[in-house]
Amino acid sequence: MSQENKNPFDTQKKLRYAKNVIAIASGKGGVGKSTVAANLALSLKEKGFSVGLLDLDLYGPSVPIMFGQHKPTESVSEQGILPAEKYGIQLMSLGFFLEANTAVIWRGPLVIKAVDQLLNEVFWKQMDYLIIDLPPGTGDIQLSLVQKILLSGAVIVTTPQDLALADVKRGINMFEKVNVPILGIVENMSYFQCPECGHKSYIFGQNGGMKESERSKVDYLGEVPLNKDIMSAADTGCPIVESKPGSPESKYYMEIANKLVEKLK
Repeated sequence: MSQENKNPFDTQKKLRYAKNVIAIASGKGGVGKSTVAANLALSLKEKGFSVGLLDLDLYGPSVPIMFGQHKPTESVSEQGILPAEKYGIQLMSLGFFLEANTAVIWRGPLVIKAVDQLLNEVFWKQMDYLIIDLPPGTGDIQLSLVQKILLSGAVIVTTPQDLALADVKRGINMFEKVNVPILGIVENMSYFQCPECGHKSYIFGQNGGMKESERSKVDYLGEVPLNKDIMSAADTGCPIVESKPGSPESKYYMEIANKLVEKLK
C-alpha cells in the first residue's frame, strides 16, 4: 500500500493493561453521558470485574465531582503516575491536576498530547474493562483516541429529544468511519416518574433512542429515567450504583452492563 493511501487507523494498538476498552460518547453535551459512564463502571465492578474509568472529557472533567476525589494522584517517577482508586475502581482525570473552576484552553496538539499521557503514562493495574468518558461531539480527542487505541466498542448516550438524536446520527457515523463497533444506544432521561402517584411524564419525548437504534441498525441497550436520586448521588460524590446498590435506580445500569458483558464475550 502506498504511503498516500495508508489507512490512518492502521496504527491502532490494543492497550496492554485492559482486556476490553469501551468508549462512552454522546453527540451533544447535557445528556448525562458522564453519569452513565460512572455508573456503568461501578456496575461492572459489582459484577466482579476489575474496572478503570478514564475521564477524557478534558474541557469539562466530571470524575472528580462524581467520585468526590479532588486531590492529585501520587507521583511515581518521571515516567508516570498512579491512578486514584475509589469504590473499588481505578480513576484518572485531568481534573485531578486542575484547581477548582480552572478552564482548559488548549488547542489540538496539547489535547492530543494529554490524551496520550493519560493512556500511556499512567501506571494502570491490569483490568477487565476500561471505561473511557469522551467529550461530547466528534472532535480532536475522539479522533486522536481511535487513531491510537483499538477500542472494543462505543456506547452512544442520548436523550429522547429530537435535537439530541440528530447529533447521535453524526456520532454513529464517525465511529463507523473509523472502524469502531457501536455496542448500542443508551437513552438517558427517558421519562420522569412521579414519586407520589407513579405517573410517567415523557418530558423530552418518547422512544426516541429506540427508534434511532432501529434506524441506525444498532442495539438498544436500555433506558434510564430522569431521577432525583441518580442526579443527587452523582453531585455528592457517590454514584447511585455505589450509594444504593440493589435499588431500582441502580438496576437500570446493571441491566445495561449485563448486555455489554454479553456482547463482548
